[in-house]
Amino acid sequence: MFCRLLIVLCVFFSCSAFAGEQLAKDIRTERKVVRVAVIGGMSVTTDLWREISRMFEADSGYRVEVVAAGPKHGLADAMRQGRVDLLTMHSSDSTTGLVADGYAVNMRPWARNDLVILGPPSDPARIAGMKDGAQALRKIAMAKANYVELQGLGKREMAHTLWKRAGIVPKGNWYLKDESEGHDDLLRFAAAHEAYVIFGRIPVQQGKIESHNLRILVDKDPSMRRPYIVMEANPELFHGTNVKGARALSDYLLSDNVQKFLGSFGKEKNGGIPFFHPVTSFHPMVSEPVSNAIRE
Repeated sequence: MFCRLLIVLCVFFSCSAFAGEQLAKDIRTERKVVRVAVIGGMSVTTDLWREISRMFEADSGYRVEVVAAGPKHGLADAMRQGRVDLLTMHSSDSTTGLVADGYAVNMRPWARNDLVILGPPSDPARIAGMKDGAQALRKIAMAKANYVELQGLGKREMAHTLWKRAGIVPKGNWYLKDESEGHDDLLRFAAAHEAYVIFGRIPVQQGKIESHNLRILVDKDPSMRRPYIVMEANPELFHGTNVKGARALSDYLLSDNVQKFLGSFGKEKNGGIPFFHPVTSFHPMVSEPVSNAIRE
């Protein structure tokens, strides 16, 4: 009887020890996975994130798992729900709110993409080939050529900055309210009214969005680049987050290796212009403000 009991206890403790070792191994393995939420322009429209993940995995030994990809509201939800260790998307009120509300920490800019001015082939304001967005908007206002006021927060903020730099308060029949329900509808609306509009280069250049015969008329203005930020889940709120992995990946995005890669990625498909720009080489172009305001 005693021997049988001893055998049972030995088996029990051996199994427990094995289970403990396996659990510790699983935890160590899990800690090598960095769960991320990535904006669609980097993970769907282009292969940027796939390439950076491959580089990071080779250099660090971590494995990157994309938990959420696409529009920014879905990414923010993933961070609030504690499903990701790291998030990257355009800088906005949404990203600032995640930090202010305690869901995320260590928010830093690491890349930019550029906005352009699209317009009809007739180009009534004669802005084709210009490299200064503010001066292009001034010419549009002077010509009273149709221009679509944007709903999207990021593009609207960019337009507001450009109008301010141009010294113009846009107002009049030529300044059209955006009545669209989405990106494709916006360009359709602009084309129907032969209007100019500020839009992202990548979705148009890559054919993700139908241009409706609108053309890129103004580009290569460094001040028309929107920043992408990276942030890490707050470990004080989400105790299961991979703190070291998230920080390693966040730091990697700002490394010389990645910043140099950004400067060349996509050039062959984008007319010699990279899809994204490093933050380390940004030098804003400042236009001289114009004193007169065009209101009618």
